[in-house]
Amino acid sequence: MRSGKSAGGMPQPRCATKKNRKSENVVHTLRDGERPAMEREIIMSTITTKDGTQIYFKDWGEGQAVVFSHGWPLNADSWDAQMQFLAAKGYRCLAHDRRGHGRSSQPWNGNDMDTYADDLSELIETLALQSIVLIGFSAGGGEVARYIGRHGTKRVAKAALISAVPPLMLKTVANPGGMPIAAFDEMRRGAIADRSQLYQDIAAGPFFGANRPGAKVSQGIIDSFWLQGMQAGAHNTFECIKAFSETDFSEDLKTFDVPTLIVHGDDDQIVPIGAAALRSAKLVKNAMLKIYSGAPHGLAATHKDQLNSDLLAFLEA
Repeated sequence: MRSGKSAGGMPQPRCATKKNRKSENVVHTLRDGERPAMEREIIMSTITTKDGTQIYFKDWGEGQAVVFSHGWPLNADSWDAQMQFLAAKGYRCLAHDRRGHGRSSQPWNGNDMDTYADDLSELIETLALQSIVLIGFSAGGGEVARYIGRHGTKRVAKAALISAVPPLMLKTVANPGGMPIAAFDEMRRGAIADRSQLYQDIAAGPFFGANRPGAKVSQGIIDSFWLQGMQAGAHNTFECIKAFSETDFSEDLKTFDVPTLIVHGDDDQIVPIGAAALRSAKLVKNAMLKIYSGAPHGLAATHKDQLNSDLLAFLEA
């Protein structure tokens, strides 16, 4: 959007319409990674999926596309530290708000990993992205895994799973190291009773490791988690608990055929490393596993400098 002036002199947003996006007869040769002017004009960006859901995304920088998928119950803003850092290093960084989260629509249906992956595919194809790097955090790691399982890697150059839920969070006979269903039932009860307090308790407790002796987690980080959670739909986040906890991504991981980085903290109280990264690293061919000593689940915030450095090295390798 561009800004015009109101009668009072205040800038007013003006959407990029067909009229004001009309191309002029000027020849401009695009540099590598540069986007067409029409696309660059659109600042508040959304796509509409086949079922009519509007998916919001942010798009920063120029260069090879790096596409981020966020965790529950967050949105694209949870990736700001990584996007700002990598965009300044010459990458085009994109992150969307999953359906039912952040600034995207809150549909009643489609709150499952298959649909999340298909929404991601529609975003990638609508923007004609190629040779992308897919990065998923927590539930977003499941979304990335299911995307590759359903849509392949024809548009993907590399992938990274950060504190990710795959291969399966739920404890089963075949997955004895997983978490019991009672843990997720408790989350659902909390979401129904008082989801605002649930988000406060998660953020001020295990998510960032604030419940550990000597932990230094700012009130700002806690408040940001709560705010993003409350921007999401109550029904969507409720159903997403089942999606991220009960979906088995084992077969999806076996289809990975691109360089893959797996990062996990060994003090992750939300997605314990034993049933997650350690197992995923055995299912993904030639995966690179990095374990952050003492790191909690929300390491994109608590260990952002370390993660940024490792992501940049992975992208440049």
